Amino acid sequence: MEIEFTSQVFKEGRLYVAHAPELDVSSCGGNPQKARKNLLEAVRLFLEEAEKMGTLERILQEAGFTRRKQKLQGPKLISLKRVSLPVLQMHAKT
Repeated sequence: MEIEFTSQVFKEGRLYVAHAPELDVSSCGGNPQKARKNLLEAVRLFLEEAEKMGTLERILQEAGFTRRKQKLQGPKLISLKRVSLPVLQMHAKT
């Protein structure tokens, strides 16, 4: 069985963070390739633990995964766009 999911990478300080939004699993590394490699391991461990706990089917169903032959496919990403939204001054304080 194989699982297909989205991997997005962003920079956070000196590290690169890889995130699988469908599963809400993240990992990091010193470069984008290492972050993605670490994400694959994190997803594998997440799925193994969910299977042991008996929650894997529910997690995959809630995340929108479907089975196609020997592949689990996550929802297709249609659009990714950076947007901005004005916030009230009281929310902008850091």
